[in-house]
Amino acid sequence: MAVGMKEILKDNPICAIMRGIPTEKALAYAQAAYRGGVRLFEVAMNTQGGAEQIALLRREFGADVYIGAGTVINKERCKAAHDAGAQFFLTPNAAKETLRYCRSHEIPLLPGVMTPTDVGVCLDYGFQIMKLFPAGDLPMSYIKSLKGPFDGTQYVAVGGVKLENIAGFFKAGFIGVGIGSNLIPKEFVKNDDWDSAAAYVKKFFEQIETVE
Repeated sequence: MAVGMKEILKDNPICAIMRGIPTEKALAYAQAAYRGGVRLFEVAMNTQGGAEQIALLRREFGADVYIGAGTVINKERCKAAHDAGAQFFLTPNAAKETLRYCRSHEIPLLPGVMTPTDVGVCLDYGFQIMKLFPAGDLPMSYIKSLKGPFDGTQYVAVGGVKLENIAGFFKAGFIGVGIGSNLIPKEFVKNDDWDSAAAYVKKFFEQIETVE
């Protein structure tokens, strides 16, 4: 494949997870996140109009960002996301249908794991970078425990990441994070206060910069 998850994540430590964002606000939401520094987006495929939003963002942003599809847990969603132009997939679990689909179609994938068994399944399919979910419900030391037997694996934290704890995830050894509802306060979205939204997103990157 031309580009893999390692390359995608290299300069993009934060992925904006767009789940449940109304299609009429999707572009403004993404533009605010972009102004805040985000260049990596996931549109959840269980969002109404998810495939439509992926196609919209691909058209609007072009090569400036990576647009992925989340919650891609079966063949139907794989095909819909692929047809919409998603550049990478994410799953909440080690979904074998998706692992097989991405491997055969050379689509970058960030598969969701929580247990050592999950990690082993993903490695069997050749995926070494994984999404630890729900990361916020696990001890920060958990990533170290996984890396012990599974040397060479790397992880992106998803679930429970917020402004107050984002630095801790990077200090623990995560190479990236995915942030959903905590990325932009709901009142900013409700009131179309996109300037405040962009300023809030920028604070996440400022927190990352404090990590040595």
